[in-house]
Amino acid sequence: MEKSERIALLAIIINLFIFGIKYASASATGSIALKAEAFHTFADFIASLTVFAGLKIAKRKTKSFPYGLYKVENLLSVVISTVILYTGYEIILDVINTDITELKNSGLAIISLLVAIMITFLFSNYERKMGKKINSPILIADSQHMLTDVLSNLIVLFAVISSTIGFQLDKIGALIVVIFIARTAIRILIDGAKVLLDASVDYETLSRIEKIILGTPQVVKLKALTGRNSGRFKFIEVSIMIKTHNLDKAYFIADNIESHIKNEIKNIDKVVIHYEPTQKEEIIYALPLSDDQISISPHFGEAPLFMFVTFNAEKKIVIKIDILNNPYTKIEKGKGILAAEFLVKNMVDFVLVKNNFESKGPHYVFSNANVEVIVTKDESPKQAFEKLGLAFSPFSD
Repeated sequence: MEKSERIALLAIIINLFIFGIKYASASATGSIALKAEAFHTFADFIASLTVFAGLKIAKRKTKSFPYGLYKVENLLSVVISTVILYTGYEIILDVINTDITELKNSGLAIISLLVAIMITFLFSNYERKMGKKINSPILIADSQHMLTDVLSNLIVLFAVISSTIGFQLDKIGALIVVIFIARTAIRILIDGAKVLLDASVDYETLSRIEKIILGTPQVVKLKALTGRNSGRFKFIEVSIMIKTHNLDKAYFIADNIESHIKNEIKNIDKVVIHYEPTQKEEIIYALPLSDDQISISPHFGEAPLFMFVTFNAEKKIVIKIDILNNPYTKIEKGKGILAAEFLVKNMVDFVLVKNNFESKGPHYVFSNANVEVIVTKDESPKQAFEKLGLAFSPFSD
């Protein structure tokens, strides 16, 4: 049995126990208000049974409901909100219809109400905290419902005490309490209805998911990101452009993104990722340069400069050339890996090097980012690019 189910079962037991106390006290004192409150608690007992049933049903998946019955929780949250509204209506009726009567054994009524208030208040706080911890809307809704029971118990308690001393002060307080009850019910109703109508996942969660996706080196563009709630769970749909035409690599990238999202964000049931290869108009080549800025450096991590050459993908002509300092030349260890990460951050598609560093750190960085490494024996960028069929003629050796 899951934690949420154990909490719901405990709520059933508590409501049944409180109903017994109130009904026995109402019979002993002759209090109509206490008797009405006892049957109000019995209604809570029925509501708790509904909560438990909802939690048991929600996780089931069938052929007709392959995504599960998670929305049963939200549906029942809406039902509970109507019960809370009815509670407010019930309290108003008590205010209107309850007559001033002399109670027998009023001390017994006061004690039973104090016990009920204490148990209900403590359990409501516990249920609310646990509901937030496991992200269960139905437990949170039920905890708010139980909190309204504390208020209605207080009204009856004030009625009993004021009746004992000859004053009736409960009616004004009852009307104020009804306002809070209605506010709570409307909030639960709106939250539940949003999920039932497939309202979007909250902005903060979507922003965290967007950050995870865009932090993946192979992702070139995030085209679309949507999400919806279903019970305590979230369903996410993503459309991305990635730097590979290899289906196996594309699947691997999507699988890693899904795992990362599920590890970072709670209660993600499913992440659907649509991916497509980039159709870039521009392709960026990078290569290590020597100090003379005209020859390819034989050293990758220790190269003083990096040349970035942007080509038009269709015409294969140079659009732009940038030469940047290698920021890691003074680092003692890991220069190659840091330099490779530097190039990846600059969105390069191809890297030209003099020496093959397969099975070394930079190789894995480029492989993970789907950057292709080309080994060349040529001394100058012009010679290397022309052998690749790229027009580098506007620039000298």
